[in-house]
Amino acid sequence: MRIGVLEDDVELAGELDGLLTGAEHRCFPFHSGQKLINFLRHETVDLLLIDWNVPDVSGIAVVRWVQENLEVRPPILMLTSRTEEEDIVAALTAGADDYVVKPLQPNVLLARIESIRRRAYPEPRMGTVERYGEYIFDLRLENVRLRGLEIVLTAKEFALALMLFRNLHRALSRSYIFEALWGRNPDLQTRTLDSHISKVRTKLNLRPENGLKLVPVYAYGYRLEAIT
Repeated sequence: MRIGVLEDDVELAGELDGLLTGAEHRCFPFHSGQKLINFLRHETVDLLLIDWNVPDVSGIAVVRWVQENLEVRPPILMLTSRTEEEDIVAALTAGADDYVVKPLQPNVLLARIESIRRRAYPEPRMGTVERYGEYIFDLRLENVRLRGLEIVLTAKEFALALMLFRNLHRALSRSYIFEALWGRNPDLQTRTLDSHISKVRTKLNLRPENGLKLVPVYAYGYRLEAIT
């Protein structure tokens, strides 16, 4: 997962970075709440790991900002030294999904993160079929059918289409899509993604008449929307 981390203790932030990277997550550490908010305006993450007492914008204020400003918010885990019952209640009420008290217990934290991942992003069974309205994705054959007709896609186009449908109504940043499909540092030009988006939109006929709309999100990325 892509994990945004808010922690003003530089040493602990480095420890978290190493721990999460070692568990095959991608870590984006920030030492101030405002810098994390600025990042979230342009990037997609799968989880937020947030300390409470940080400079400028507190962790609890960041939680509230996420609730108020992101259409589809990532799960939030609070990692803080605040142990009072009212603090835990306040964080969970504001929108946090879990609450872990410092000092850091690496194995406990990783277990909590894995528990959140399983709930928020359940793994599909291999060889199964996923249905989204009239679109049928066969994960084993890597093909898509619409009203019984097979749509021929390349492997990258299939992966992109499946990602968009699995994240319906969730804006995905360009770098998030690039990383998922081509790795963290792809030597690709920006029009490569635009070309794949265009092909997926055309081949799957993602148009209002099919109840869907694939739209660019200015200065961010793309979002697939269902039209009701």
